[in-house]
Amino acid sequence: MNTDMKRRVFLKGSLAAGTVGVAVSAGLLAPQAVLAAWPEKAFHAKSPKDALNSAFGSGQTQASDKIKIKAPDIAENGAVVPVTVKSDIPGIESIAILASANNSPLVALFNLSRNAMADVSTRIKMGKTGDVIAVVKAGGKLYANRKGVKVTIGGCGG
Repeated sequence: MNTDMKRRVFLKGSLAAGTVGVAVSAGLLAPQAVLAAWPEKAFHAKSPKDALNSAFGSGQTQASDKIKIKAPDIAENGAVVPVTVKSDIPGIESIAILASANNSPLVALFNLSRNAMADVSTRIKMGKTGDVIAVVKAGGKLYANRKGVKVTIGGCGG
């Protein structure tokens, strides 16, 4: 490849990269399909039942001991409470994590692919002592389990 060809390839690549950069910064390549599906109303709901209604279309849950919640009994800092949710319920589509005492209780929502293992971990904020609620959607039904967590220093501005 001669120098002239290398320069052409370089210039075309630079032009393409610049065009993509302008499109991204202008918001033309934003993931609209994903953003449109984000359940904003669910994350702003003021009660766990309202959050579940907004996220799943129903607030009715069935208690299940097949949902395992790993969270500390006492969280010294409510700003970073580690939570892990696992379940072996077949056909899990989604896992929601709620903090019952928060002003906006829905703190995480995971949509799983068909063959994904139902094992999610995150750190949540808890404003005060309350229950961590894990809700699993499987087969069109909602299953839930809860675990109490005592918070000594609030993490939501407390």
